[in-house]
Amino acid sequence: MIQEVIDRINELAKKAKTEGLTPAEKSERDGLRKIYLDAIRENLTAQLDNTYIVDEHGNKHKLQRKPGKPAKNGQ
Repeated sequence: MIQEVIDRINELAKKAKTEGLTPAEKSERDGLRKIYLDAIRENLTAQLDNTYIVDEHGNKHKLQRKPGKPAKNGQ
């Protein structure tokens, strides 16, 4: 699905450069960009949630969030 979103964003970007977008197309583009960015953030968060730091003794420690940075989606 994400590839379809990217393809449509690219179509709209090309059209915006050549002939311009209607208000409906601008709204669609904004919505698609939000979907794309949310997917990128979700993938990055999942990757970081499965990241471990290995100390000098070979012990693995789960990567911790910075204090004051609340997790989204209740995590």
